[in-house]
Amino acid sequence: MARRASKRVVYAALIGNLLVAATKFVAAALTGSSAMASEAVHSLVDTGNEVLLLHGLRRAAVPPDEQHPLGHGRELYFWSFVVTIVIFALGAGVSLYQGVRHVLAPTPMSNPVVNYVVLGLAGVFEAASWLVAVREFRAEKGQRGYIEAVQRSKDPTVFGVLFEDTAALIGIGIALVGIAASDVLRRPVLDGAASIGIGLLLGAVSIFLARESKGLLIGEPADSSVVASICAIAREHPGVERADGLFTVHLAPEQIVAAITADFTDTLSAADVETAVSAIEDRVRATHPDIILLLVKPQGSAVLARVRSGGSQSQ
Repeated sequence: MARRASKRVVYAALIGNLLVAATKFVAAALTGSSAMASEAVHSLVDTGNEVLLLHGLRRAAVPPDEQHPLGHGRELYFWSFVVTIVIFALGAGVSLYQGVRHVLAPTPMSNPVVNYVVLGLAGVFEAASWLVAVREFRAEKGQRGYIEAVQRSKDPTVFGVLFEDTAALIGIGIALVGIAASDVLRRPVLDGAASIGIGLLLGAVSIFLARESKGLLIGEPADSSVVASICAIAREHPGVERADGLFTVHLAPEQIVAAITADFTDTLSAADVETAVSAIEDRVRATHPDIILLLVKPQGSAVLARVRSGGSQSQ
C-alpha cells in the first residue's frame, strides 16, 4: 500500500511538471522573460527528478541476490540523494545564472499577458499535484507535526515531492510578482531579480532535502514504537529474563534489519533456546512484516556455554 501511494504521488507530480514545463518554455521563448525561463528549467528539473524517483522505486523492489543478500532497498535512498544534487546543480544553478545575466543586461519582455496566463495554468497544475502529495503525507505523518514527520519519515518520495511541489508554487508566486513588477514599473531588472529569488529558493530546498536524504542513505533506526514492540515481544516470551540492546536500521521505507540481545534463564537447554529464538523471530515478523532480518543473540554465560557446546548458531 505504501509503495503504491508513493508511486501515485510521483506519477501525479510527473504529469503535472511535464505539462507545466512545456507551457513555461513556450512562454519564455515568446516573451523573453528571465523569471519564466528559470521557472521552465525548474519544472523540467522536477520532471527529471520524478523519473529518477520512479527508477529508485523500481530498483528498490528488485529481490535479493547473491551479491545483495538484503535486497536493493537503499537504491531508493541513493536516487533520492541524486535528486537533491540535480535540484541544486541544475535548478538553482541555472536560475541564478539566468537572473544575474538579466540583472546585468536587462531587456524588456514582450507580450507579458502570455506569462500571466501560463503562470496561472502552471499554478493550477502544480496545485493539483501538491494536493495529492499533501494528502498522502498527512496519511503517513499521523499526529506528528510536518517538520517532525519529515525528519522521521523513511519514505523520501512522499516528502521529497511535497517539498518540490511547495517550492514550485512559491516559485510561481515569485515569478508572478517579478514579472508584474517589471511590467508595471517598466523595470526589466526586476524580472532578473525574481529569477535570482527562484534560484535561492531551490538552493534552500535542495540543501534541506539533501540533509534528510543523507541520513536515510547512511542508515536511520526504526520508529520508537517498532523498537518498543520488538523488545516487548521478546520480553514476554517464556524463558526470557531480559531483552535489550536492540539495534535497528532501515534499508528502505518497508525494509528493516533488527538485532536484539536476549537473556534466557539458565535452566533452558540449547534446544530450548533455539526454539525460543525461532518463536520470537516468527512473532516479530508476523507483527512487523517490514522486519526482513531479525538477529537474536542469547545472553548469559551458562546459556552461551550450552549453545556453543551444542554447536548451534543463533540467527
